[in-house]
Amino acid sequence: MPFDFEALSIPDALLVRPRVATDERGSLMEVYRLSDFLTAGVMEDFVQDNQSRSLQGVLRGLHYQRPPKTQGRLVRVLSGEIMDVFVDLRRGSPVFGKWVSVTLSAENRSMVYVPRGCAHGIYVLSDEAVVAYKSTEEYTPELEAGIIWNDPDLAIDWPDKHPILSRNDRNWPLLKNADTGFEYGR
Repeated sequence: MPFDFEALSIPDALLVRPRVATDERGSLMEVYRLSDFLTAGVMEDFVQDNQSRSLQGVLRGLHYQRPPKTQGRLVRVLSGEIMDVFVDLRRGSPVFGKWVSVTLSAENRSMVYVPRGCAHGIYVLSDEAVVAYKSTEEYTPELEAGIIWNDPDLAIDWPDKHPILSRNDRNWPLLKNADTGFEYGR
């Protein structure tokens, strides 16, 4: 198997470390193989690929897509370094409202699988970062939603108290006021 999968504290979330073959020419790694992800418990078809470029201090999130088009994501960094954060929004989850963060970078080549029912965000630690992610559902603008990045009930330990934000990301509701529609185990 060309990947090492590590379960994270949010159910169904995985840190994925690809194995890298290196020699005098450079390196090669697989970034996705359906059979290995199925074996690791990711029973998803990825249907859309996205890529973003952001400057240091940019915070994107916390985003999710409401039912019936909820998205799972496989996130990796092509250049730079980010703090990747996600929050379990699934009512009935043993860790509802809890968050996990991992550092993803071009150097460590790690990826994270963010399951359906989680809000997702990134904070750029390097001068800039290019982030690529696969989604299990196509983007549907009318189902786009989010949680405010600095929700005091979440108490996410962001590295910056004054990040660069989009208008939407400045105005998302608190988790307690959000329309999520997610249930654990569904």
